[in-house]
Amino acid sequence: MPNRDTALGPLRILLVEDSPEDAELIADQLLESGLQASFDCVDNEACMYRALSERMPDIVLSDLSMPGFSGYQALRILREMYPRVPFIFVSGTMGEETAVNALQEGANDYIIKHLPARLPSAVVRAIREARSEIERLRVEDELMRAQRLESLALLAAGLGHDLRNILQPLLIVPDLIRDRSVDPKITRLADVIAECGRRGHEMVDSMLSFVRGSSQRSERIVLQRLFQAVGMLLKSSLPRDVELHLEVSDDRMTVDANYTELQQVLLNLALNAIQAMPDGGKLSLVAEHCRDAQGDEQVRIRVSDEGIGMDEVTLQRLFSPFFTTKPKGTGLGLVSCHRIVDSIGGRIEVSSVLDRGTTFDLLLPLQMAASIEDTAPVPSTIRPGRGERLLVVDDEATRLSLLGNALSSQGYRMRLASDGAAAMRLMQDAGLPDVVLVDSGIPLLSAEQLLREMQAMGYRGPAIVLEDAQMPAFVDGQAPPGISVHVLPKPLEMQRVFRAVADALGAE
Repeated sequence: MPNRDTALGPLRILLVEDSPEDAELIADQLLESGLQASFDCVDNEACMYRALSERMPDIVLSDLSMPGFSGYQALRILREMYPRVPFIFVSGTMGEETAVNALQEGANDYIIKHLPARLPSAVVRAIREARSEIERLRVEDELMRAQRLESLALLAAGLGHDLRNILQPLLIVPDLIRDRSVDPKITRLADVIAECGRRGHEMVDSMLSFVRGSSQRSERIVLQRLFQAVGMLLKSSLPRDVELHLEVSDDRMTVDANYTELQQVLLNLALNAIQAMPDGGKLSLVAEHCRDAQGDEQVRIRVSDEGIGMDEVTLQRLFSPFFTTKPKGTGLGLVSCHRIVDSIGGRIEVSSVLDRGTTFDLLLPLQMAASIEDTAPVPSTIRPGRGERLLVVDDEATRLSLLGNALSSQGYRMRLASDGAAAMRLMQDAGLPDVVLVDSGIPLLSAEQLLREMQAMGYRGPAIVLEDAQMPAFVDGQAPPGISVHVLPKPLEMQRVFRAVADALGAE
């Protein structure tokens, strides 16, 4: 009966057959059954390798014995190049023992030439089973990838808190350094430390945002300032034989994005470019105006190198999760870059030539121009302490110590406690403070419970709550009545802490 099922679509069938007449009979029978197919015919090893190299067939039909070549050789070649492509022996000399051996060698089926009626249905079944197996493997691969991403999310969530605590001194120490030195080299070093601290904290947030699938807060970014920051961070990892070129065609050019995420994209691409130039070369970061296909103006940020380049296979898989060409790579860096650029309405274009280099073009929506002076923060003075008593409660020892030293240097009298119970003992022994700074994640007594206990003891002063976005201090969102609460989001920077304390005391 003719096979009119066209769900398989056009098929590519490779015939391994030394008899042109037999090959023609097989092709005619399959076409007459209703299959849509094109045929290639080979009868030796070299021709088979060439045919398989040119294109992958949907199925291979092979004779068993041919002069100078055999079906078993053809089967081994196919399994070597395309393990999932089905293979059917079509032979006139196949006995039962030979047929069983053929199946054991990896053939999908066997057909006797003088009994060809089963051939069309065998071909259809073998192709369907092969495609079903490929789809099953694809689904399993996607499931495993999803499980790995889920594991990554759990790992990121677990590490986030600890990483913030480790990075916190990088935001607190620079202000202490500036207060103790007017040496421009020292203050410059403090700026680098502070920038690394801010970037580290926001990279943790970006990592958590990536695994949760959420986006970070956008802001207006002046590209001239962004390039200056990227250049400052790159200098520490720039080999002597790599020249860095930074260029922004218009210093008023701006884009709307999350600063740290866009900085992360440029650093990721730049560091990849450095690694791609083991013998040195020029690394260029250039921002300029361009127009899209509709004539709308865009910003193009071009990151180019003169390195080893990439072949076509690598380019096609470049943004696939967990694909990497580095021995110790994670395969997530460029995926993250692609997500970040896509989230702000942009796109990434890549071109590469082996042994000549690679260029990444970030095409981003252009925003209205802004002058650098307009975006610069307005400095203001902060009133120093006058001996006011401050109680700081934080279970992270490094941050607690640094906060104590920094606030003490501003003229405050400090009391430090590592948990709510220790804070209660301090107040029972030495009295109530003028201001309390309490971390939202302290153990034994929560921040809310501690403030309620302090209120019961007669405390009516202000409270500054150091709050993590993932750990709000008040379950119901309401602070204890009668206490003026100022929320200070983490990560902390000392100037913000100084201002929060001064403002809290001034508002009493």
